Amino acid sequence: MIRPLNTDTSGKRIWGLNPNVFFLGIVSFLTDVSSEMIFTLIPLFLSNVLGAATTIIGLIGGLSDSADAIFRIFSGWLSDRIGKRKFLAVAGYAISTVAKPFMYLASTWGVVLGVRFSDRIGKGIRTSPRDALIADSVSPEERGKGFGLHRAMDTAGAVLGLSIAAIVIYLVQGGGLALSLKTYQWLVLIGIVPAVLAVVILVRFVKERERKPPSPGTPRPGFNLIKLAAGFDTRLKVFLAIMAVFTLGNSSDFFAILRAQNLGSSVFHIALMLVLFNATYAAISLPAGKLSDRLGRRRVIAMGWGVYALVYLGFALATNLWQVWLLFAAYGIYYGVVDGVARAFVADLVPAEKRGTAYGLYHGVVGLTLLPASLIAGWLWQAYSPQAPFFFGAGLAALATIGMMVSMRE
Repeated sequence: MIRPLNTDTSGKRIWGLNPNVFFLGIVSFLTDVSSEMIFTLIPLFLSNVLGAATTIIGLIGGLSDSADAIFRIFSGWLSDRIGKRKFLAVAGYAISTVAKPFMYLASTWGVVLGVRFSDRIGKGIRTSPRDALIADSVSPEERGKGFGLHRAMDTAGAVLGLSIAAIVIYLVQGGGLALSLKTYQWLVLIGIVPAVLAVVILVRFVKERERKPPSPGTPRPGFNLIKLAAGFDTRLKVFLAIMAVFTLGNSSDFFAILRAQNLGSSVFHIALMLVLFNATYAAISLPAGKLSDRLGRRRVIAMGWGVYALVYLGFALATNLWQVWLLFAAYGIYYGVVDGVARAFVADLVPAEKRGTAYGLYHGVVGLTLLPASLIAGWLWQAYSPQAPFFFGAGLAALATIGMMVSMRE
């Protein structure tokens, strides 16, 4: 078993935490600069350039968000088994980086699906080991702060990436309502650079202490999903069940972007809305993490889900663009409150030697549920109205909030 890296208080600390947290934050920062430029506007690329229907957009959004689920489960388990997290993190970031340039050549929705699928496989391989690296690097008393800082740096990259995207959009096509092929290709070319830098920094600066090899005769179970899940505390299982209910209504963010365009927003303004969303997300993440260290994760997560329910209700009822600007800002509050805190909560519920597997199960439940969530949203949009997916999401978020407060304990 590995001891938390920050137990060596004589080592250098950055912003009061182990350097691993800072450098993993830089890696995520650069990766998000790249990913937000290349992938966030995919729904507009599919709709405006390729003419894809919302059901196809929902399929691609759901598959791309859930394709990494099994890989997150397996890579988390594997990182516990082999005692090496950094190797898997590097492999995952590298796969995503290699996939991104192919979006420049995409001319059909099938190609888009293939590239996005490959990118998500990379994310699936890296996410659970990376989160376990962060959890290994901080004490329980600083866990919310550590994940909050990482989420803040990750999202600051999204702010910068979308800001660059907005500038490129304005320079190439001005205030046009539809995304052009030329604009998107420029975004891909520029977005490749920070992705490469992220892999270099991860290899060079993130350190991992060797784990003690298991004593002779120690059982080393194979990859059996049912047995892996059965080996955890009931609290983790309850939390994952509640997460599944919430995520079923939490369809791909593709639909929030399409809703903004549906209400008459230009591509340039949508990019600025996403900058506002991510800036709010980044600003809230660290204070929310610190708050969860004092108030408790359960209450903070429930509060964030309540915000989500109100935001989705707002997307359903909105009639003017100024309302959409406010909703994107509030959407960032939800993400900032919940994302890092939920990851810290998982670490609270499991022993250190099983964190990789636990993060794999957590991300796997979320990822697998996102596929039906996005398919349902695409069908509701096309069969009923653009408002229908948001009413559905708001209802399930309210149900999950009640479940969290009634069924979950710290």
